[in-house]
Amino acid sequence: MSGAVDLAGLAQPQRPPQEQPPAGPGGIRPVVAVGEADFEAEVLQRSMQVPVIVSIGAAEYPQSVQLDATLESAAVAAAGRWVLATVDIHNAPRIAQAFGVQSVPTVLAVAAGRPVDAFAGVISEAELDQWISGILDATAGQLSGPPPAEGEEPARDPRLVAAEDLMDAGDLPGSIQAYENILAEEPGNEEAGAAVRQLRFLVRAQDVPGDAVDAADAAPGDVDKQLRAADAQLLAQQPDAAFGRLIAVVRTGAPEDKATARARLLELFDLFDPAEEHVIRARRDLANALY
Repeated sequence: MSGAVDLAGLAQPQRPPQEQPPAGPGGIRPVVAVGEADFEAEVLQRSMQVPVIVSIGAAEYPQSVQLDATLESAAVAAAGRWVLATVDIHNAPRIAQAFGVQSVPTVLAVAAGRPVDAFAGVISEAELDQWISGILDATAGQLSGPPPAEGEEPARDPRLVAAEDLMDAGDLPGSIQAYENILAEEPGNEEAGAAVRQLRFLVRAQDVPGDAVDAADAAPGDVDKQLRAADAQLLAQQPDAAFGRLIAVVRTGAPEDKATARARLLELFDLFDPAEEHVIRARRDLANALY
């Protein structure tokens, strides 16, 4: 069903929005009555933050009234983890048409702007709880979450907090493992990825001898000494010197040494914001050295 529904046409206002109940913490209203005018804001945009359960029915159908009452209680109890959007099929026929509704009540889950699951008719409260739990499990980590209340700091991911605590305690290997566990569950977690790169560098740099730069200057053809010296210079907040040292190896070294130095350069680049001037300059110098 998720690939066959075109929701874009419902983004155009058709009538003034209905009066809505007051918002709770974070601006999330647990239950909203949705029409065609506010469908985009209350369903499509809201589903980028939390799943939206859309109940399509009508007041003259006892099953719709019964199901909506059960859903409303569950939505209030969920405290912003998901939102219930009720739709009157008579007032918003285009919404029902977009979802391909053939009978009422019909209930759909929308996440990241797309329908992900649906059922028609009435199911037991236990089955409904299980269905909603499945939606929350399926969308975990994929949505931005409820916005913070005004003046409230956004909640930190407890996994990241635990990894930071290990780092603050001096357990760098344990912190790296904690961040890698996050990446195993959520490969796109940018904060964890950046932390792993930084910590791996710090662990490696701890073993660099104090005379690494002098030793490398005395042996320009020794690629291992150049790598250690570059780490020492980066640790000393001398990125231009570190990059320049490795670019020199790429420019003049043996083929195997060139590949080693280039790989280390790319690794060091990832420790910085790619928009930083010294990174842009070093990438340009690396390209010139290669070609």
